[in-house]
Amino acid sequence: MFTGIVEEVGTVTAVEASGDGVRLTVQAPVAVSDAGHGDSISVSGVCLTVVEQGADWFTADVMKQTLDMSTLAGVAAGRPVNLERATAAHGRLGGHIVQGHIDGTGEVLEVRPGEEWRVLRIGVPAELAPLVVDKGSIAIDGISLTVSAVSPADEPAQWVEVSLIPETLTATTLGDIAAGDRVNLETDILARHVQRLLSFPRSHPEGGSR
Repeated sequence: MFTGIVEEVGTVTAVEASGDGVRLTVQAPVAVSDAGHGDSISVSGVCLTVVEQGADWFTADVMKQTLDMSTLAGVAAGRPVNLERATAAHGRLGGHIVQGHIDGTGEVLEVRPGEEWRVLRIGVPAELAPLVVDKGSIAIDGISLTVSAVSPADEPAQWVEVSLIPETLTATTLGDIAAGDRVNLETDILARHVQRLLSFPRSHPEGGSR
């Protein structure tokens, strides 16, 4: 479990084929400072498990399903990635509840600069749009962000907007994001649970259904 507060920007240093997946090595001095074998680290929003580590690096396996759903597909050495260690039970929930189980990817449609911040408009798959609400939370590349605008429900191409403060621009990979880039998306776990519950027929008090 994570909170979407990025602790450092690491760098992918090696990518090796591993069956139908890959094994990544990431330079991450902060993330491995107290990590152990089997610990979870969020890599640009994807929860990965430490299988090997050194003084300032760790290695993790990425299965095909994760590659198919995320921007880790085609990852190469030199790519910067947002890193966050799993949150401690006694720690503060600085962002929101983030599982590191992304729902898919979205394309950056527009980057609008402000005096001290930027607004990103990101296209989202139609099936994810109902799970995102104005002023709600969304994780983009593992970063907990507040939604500042959403597209009308009847708009054919759905999108969300988030506003990035200077700290986010300097402390994460979103400072270098550009239109056309793809990002990992994770919607709010509470919204996903509500959607699943509503998909079942309501039970009648006597045990039947309507």
